[in-house]
Amino acid sequence: MADEAATLENLKDALEGTAAAPGALDMPEPAEPKVDEQGRAYATGKRKNAVARVWIKPGSGKISVNGRDVEKFFARPVLRMVINQPFQVVNRANQYDVVCTVTGGGLSGQAGAVRHGISKALTYHDPELRSALKKVGFLTRDSRVVERKKYGRAKARRSYQFSKR
Repeated sequence: MADEAATLENLKDALEGTAAAPGALDMPEPAEPKVDEQGRAYATGKRKNAVARVWIKPGSGKISVNGRDVEKFFARPVLRMVINQPFQVVNRANQYDVVCTVTGGGLSGQAGAVRHGISKALTYHDPELRSALKKVGFLTRDSRVVERKKYGRAKARRSYQFSKR
């Protein structure tokens, strides 16, 4: 028991002797915005098999997807709501113009990819928004994809119907 106490004292003395350099424990520098010469922030969003390339810049809130208006491209209101979620979380509705191109997947996956891209682009444009978007999970790529079909199965897991005779 006494040996343990002596060892702990020696360890404590050793740690005190190796004090950190001044300024090493200071807060890190705030992140710099990643913006191009036209004032746009670019990010790539992904969901299922869909990939979205997203550019945002300060504006009036116009969203363009593959050269078409968002109401035309995503006709279902649920999909438009998914796209606007990052702006609602950070209270920046109608403050950014969004231009994006989406390929692959279906409409639901494409909407999720655009949401992921918008969230990442917002953090590049204004790094202070990162904590709010990360807290609700918009910066994490949703890795769930369709399971592949296996040999000897009707689908990924479903067996063929059993026939006794």
